[in-house]
Order: sequence, then structure tokens, then C-alpha cells
Amino acid sequence: MMNLSQLSGLEAGLILGQGAQWRMSISVVTTSCKILDQKAVKKGPAHFMGFLMGMVESTLRTLCAAIYQDACSVNASLASGTTALAALITGRSLLVANAGDCRAVICCRGKAIEMSRDHKPSCNREKMRIEASGGYVDDGYLNGLLNVARAIGDWHMEGLKACDGLGPLSAEPEVMVRNLTEEDEFMIIGCDGIWDVFRSQNAVDFARRRLQEHNDPVACCKDLVDEAIKRKSGDNLSVVVVCFNSRAPPVLTVPRPRVQRSISAEGLKELQGFLDSLAEAN
Repeated sequence: MMNLSQLSGLEAGLILGQGAQWRMSISVVTTSCKILDQKAVKKGPAHFMGFLMGMVESTLRTLCAAIYQDACSVNASLASGTTALAALITGRSLLVANAGDCRAVICCRGKAIEMSRDHKPSCNREKMRIEASGGYVDDGYLNGLLNVARAIGDWHMEGLKACDGLGPLSAEPEVMVRNLTEEDEFMIIGCDGIWDVFRSQNAVDFARRRLQEHNDPVACCKDLVDEAIKRKSGDNLSVVVVCFNSRAPPVLTVPRPRVQRSISAEGLKELQGFLDSLAEAN
């Protein structure tokens, strides 16, 4: 659990969908401070975040290629695929890179703000990219095989991946950036099994109530998984809750709207007649 005022350096997290079963090269998944270009840092926050966006995109593509080289090409039985979502915090900036149908959602004072977009083949933007890459969408499935448009791995599926990790089934992540404020309370990162039974706002409302009860992000993850099972989720369930403050989310009070009262012309006339009658009686 992190306090915004205490965040320093780089904090990163990664969640993978079903199928992440490879032994990946340490050089691929280890981040070294040497990769941070000092010139990019000196040019200011905006340029630095642009540098980080490019670094994260390149890292996931490299990871995809490494899986092919280190696993699939050695042992065909290891051929598989996974969606992936990575979240990185530097200072007060949050960067989320997503490839697939995992999702990251921020709770901003009780309001759900999505930090990723589900990459489904039926999405118009993804469908156009797939068709431009030589693929097709059949009944919502990529080449009639997969119900996700971006993923790492799946090299064993003919015609879906190019040697650079792109192609109809692209490993290139979509990146979103947000400047965190004191109103940002926590973030939920979950795979598709969570979002099959939770809408983003529904998950935020549920997690917020639980955090108000026990203020424990680990217990909140368990609560979300247990609730997804109760709701009959039929997919794998992985979830991470990141709190941006050591305090529990506050109870929100909804201000009462000011009621404007008015009286019609006919009513005013009747009131005036009533007052006149009182005056005459006196």
C-alpha cells in the first residue's frame, strides 16, 4: 500500500492472463536503472514520460520475441499465449501499458476511470488493424480462433504473428498516462475473469466499500475474487489492488441540491386577495 507523498523512483507491476507458463530470460524481465536515458530526464517530465512510453512498448515486444526464441522454438509443447498489463508509477505519473483484455481502473473519489481499453477483435479500431495486417474477424473471433486481438506469445498459431511480435495478433501494447492527484484513491488491475462479471464502476464501488471496512488491499483482492466466483465467472481470476494512500477511502457525503421555490401569477393573485381580505377585516 503506497502513499502518494512517499512515492519515489520507479514502482512497477505486471499482471498476466491465463497461459503465462514460460521460463523467461532474466535479462528480459529485469529492469536496470542504466536504461533510463539521463538526457530524457533533463529535458523535462513530458519528454521523460514519452521516453518511458516507448521503453515499455519496446519491452513487451522484446518479451514476445524472447518467448519465441527461448521457449517455443526449443519445445513446441510450450507454445501458448497470454495477455499482459503493466503499470508503472514515477513520481506522481502513472503509466499503464496493456496488450489484451486485462484492465486497469482508477478510483478517483469514488468514480471509476479506466486506464486501459479491452482489445477485442469486434472493436472497430482493432478490427481495422487486424484486417490491415492480413487477418479477419469471424463471429467476434480473430481468424476464427481467439477472442482477443492483442497478446504475447501464441507463435504456434499460423498466420497470427509476425517475427517482430506484430501481425493480426499484435503484442504491441496500448499506453495511457495519468497524473495522479490526492483524489485518486486506489487502482484495480484485473484479468478478463474479473471484468466478465464486474463493470468498472461496480468493481470500484465494491472495492471501496471493502477498503472502508478493513483498509487492506490484500484482503480486498481476495474479496474481489470471491465475489467473482459467486457471480459465476467462468474464466481465470487474477487481481491486484494498489492503494495510493495509507488511509481508508473517506465516506462521501452527497450535498443536498438547493430547491428553488416559485409561485405562479395566479397563485400570487390569490395570495394578494387573501392578504387584502385580512387587511379589510382589521
